[in-house]
Amino acid sequence: MATTRAAAGRVRRRPTRSGVVLDPDMIINAALHLIEAPGGNALTVRRLGVELGADPSAIYRYFRNLDALLIAITDRLLAETLDGFTPAAYWADSLRLLAEGIYRSTLRHPRLALLRAVRFTAGPYELRAADIGVGLLMEAGFGGPDAVRHYRDLIEAAWALAAIDASEMTPEQERDEERALARAYATLPADDYPHLAAVRAELPAMSEPAFPGVLAKLIDALERLLPPYSPPS
Repeated sequence: MATTRAAAGRVRRRPTRSGVVLDPDMIINAALHLIEAPGGNALTVRRLGVELGADPSAIYRYFRNLDALLIAITDRLLAETLDGFTPAAYWADSLRLLAEGIYRSTLRHPRLALLRAVRFTAGPYELRAADIGVGLLMEAGFGGPDAVRHYRDLIEAAWALAAIDASEMTPEQERDEERALARAYATLPADDYPHLAAVRAELPAMSEPAFPGVLAKLIDALERLLPPYSPPS
């Protein structure tokens, strides 16, 4: 994943020509409102200026371009997960809670799901999430390199599955897909697809979200990979 600085360095706050005093949080809130507006993503720098009551060029004092603003938004959304995160007594349960929080947050903001899955923000919230996750694995007994690798595998799976499940379809597309799947499953010729025909009744489960099952398997795998405990001599 490419590293992108979320925002410009500290800038002096001063009123725009219309008297509006901007700050990064104000800009992020307005941009998120435009992204999630009914009817589709309406974010442009010009529309953002209108939303803020400021000259669009003033936004570049805080974010060098629209991409940097989007990265800052995705990092800020991680606050939804981290602000409500309370570690459990057992490290694996804590990792599960962290991954589930990221998954739920992504579903709440579907139009940013793909961006959140593929970009590393280098921002404070993503770094804090990584610090928590790697720390949990190290406390469980994994060495540093393994803790980093296992955290990456777990969190990448959570982001990817969340992005898939957050994909927006129209109600008509959803109905068409359900009908097409039901028709395909019901008419599978056993001669051509013997294994699928044998589990015909179970095939509707293929359309259910994979995240809960994948997360359970990953956590189980981590517990099995945990090095044996060696008491200090």
